[in-house]
Amino acid sequence: MAEVHARAIRANGHHASGINSSTRDSTYRAADRLGISQRFKTAEDLIHAPDIDVIHICTPNALHAQLAHAAIGAGKSVVCEKPLTTSLSDAKSLVAAAARASVATAVPFVYRYYSAVREIRGRIDAGEAGQLHLLHGSYLQDWLATKTDTNWRVDAAQGGDSRAFADIGVHWCDLMEFVTGHRITRLSAKFLRAYEQRGGDARIRGVGTEDASTVVFETDRGAAGTVTVSQISRGRKNRLWFSFEGSESSFEFNQENPDSFWVGGLRENRIITRGTSGIEHEDARRVSPLPAGHPSGYQDAFNVFMGDAYQSFANEDGERPTGLPTFEDGLRAAYITDAVIRASQSEQWVAVDPFCGVLDDRQTVGM
Repeated sequence: MAEVHARAIRANGHHASGINSSTRDSTYRAADRLGISQRFKTAEDLIHAPDIDVIHICTPNALHAQLAHAAIGAGKSVVCEKPLTTSLSDAKSLVAAAARASVATAVPFVYRYYSAVREIRGRIDAGEAGQLHLLHGSYLQDWLATKTDTNWRVDAAQGGDSRAFADIGVHWCDLMEFVTGHRITRLSAKFLRAYEQRGGDARIRGVGTEDASTVVFETDRGAAGTVTVSQISRGRKNRLWFSFEGSESSFEFNQENPDSFWVGGLRENRIITRGTSGIEHEDARRVSPLPAGHPSGYQDAFNVFMGDAYQSFANEDGERPTGLPTFEDGLRAAYITDAVIRASQSEQWVAVDPFCGVLDDRQTVGM
């Protein structure tokens, strides 16, 4: 992820000034690969360097809270990868610390930054879907499909008590709530672990987290929904897909084909493509940096996100661009993840407070 961050920083005219990794060798290798001149011995040295203005945290999840607290204490703006933390209590603590210090923050829920996503959001806001009844979808990957596939995320001590849901399920839930304005209020969940051990003969890891999960939920506006999350679905690389279905029309989006979306109706179905007259909302045009006919992808969305984040960091009045995800949105994801873990463990429905954190630019509520 550090490479994606570095590209996005530079795409917005900023400079990736320094780096620290887990070891001296990995720090030097990463610095050479990313073209970063300053190699810091420790994360603390980097955080407190006077010429560093923004801290990007792209470490194993268990280190996020510690490093983010240090950055906030140093008065630095922070971009922290998701999940924001591995526990709900740590996420609450980070949001409170950032608020006390008046430090600007961002979390890369970057799927918000596709033009098609913003257009669907605008159309739902305008009432084109009518009353939304069914919100369903999936986020499927295959990078852990075989028993020999492994990664630090498999270790709960580094990745947290949830893997598949906390890593990619939160992306889907963030997108659903951002696009529809609905908030999950109640859910049940089932975790699936395909393998109890992973790795080659020389490096076997015990698996402490789920490979896939299925969540059934209800929202504060009376809709029902499901989301399936998997890192063992062969052939699926990053298939984040949703269908939001209402009394007047349905909207479908597939992240692997992000330049278009589908609108379903009783008399006709339509496919709306970025760069055409079908993109009606200014916010959708704002996040579309490329000319029509040039495919826009994940890195482009990340670049626009980073531009919004750095604009927010420069605004002394605290004003944020529309839809910029911050630590408050990371906290919302932590609330949902905590509920999913508890629901899976108890095999019962678990309530989720819809009024926690700053959910998006439409509504600000208390923790």
